[in-house]
Amino acid sequence: MLIAGFPAGPWGTNCYVVATGPGAECVVVDPGKDAADGVAEVVREHRLKPVSVLVTHGHLDHMWCVAPVAGGYDATAWIHPADRHLLSDPMAGMSPETSRMLLGQSYEWAEPDDVRELADDQHLELAGLRFVVDHTPGHTAGSVTFRTPYAAAAGQPDVSEVMFSGDLLFAGSIGRTDLPGGDHPTMLRSLASKVLPLADDVVVLPGHGEQTSIGRERATNPYLLDLADGDTDGPARVTRGL
Repeated sequence: MLIAGFPAGPWGTNCYVVATGPGAECVVVDPGKDAADGVAEVVREHRLKPVSVLVTHGHLDHMWCVAPVAGGYDATAWIHPADRHLLSDPMAGMSPETSRMLLGQSYEWAEPDDVRELADDQHLELAGLRFVVDHTPGHTAGSVTFRTPYAAAAGQPDVSEVMFSGDLLFAGSIGRTDLPGGDHPTMLRSLASKVLPLADDVVVLPGHGEQTSIGRERATNPYLLDLADGDTDGPARVTRGL
């Protein structure tokens, strides 16, 4: 499997290009601001053809380039229906500081030509890859993660799956829940029901920051430690995301 990831734009949002290998069709995950050129570079380098764009949630830093990437490659965009409105009205999900940063600049937003909606426990067959969709609300109402099986090369540690976690789970932290559509108790329920049951060897590729694993986060992430101890409220700590 080929997974190429790079941080894009002022928020350093991780965009991922996923394929079975060079010269194949591929899937693009979360093309945020300034991600289109990075996607094009990966596509050229590995001779890929994007056929789908997967959106973990509708925040601007994760979907800024969904329309140009999907339109440029005639690809299908996938998003949860609870966040679909943000494709054409992203300011509805923005924080005041982000709105102020964009104030006075003119932008036009529209859905891609081909948009399809995601559902919890949906199984997608895209570009020769299999993805399981987990609906994980909390950061936004329509947040999802995508899991795909992964066969590690000989001599590498065993990895059963790779999870594209968006802004649900980061190395040492979780996504913020103080934006429109966010809800902290809902976020904790998503973590408890969708993250804690996963195997330790699952590699987590988050929306921001470095990759991690379920085992590492289970052992060190304060939010998951609280949940494992039965604390479903959890103390206030620093969270991340737009």
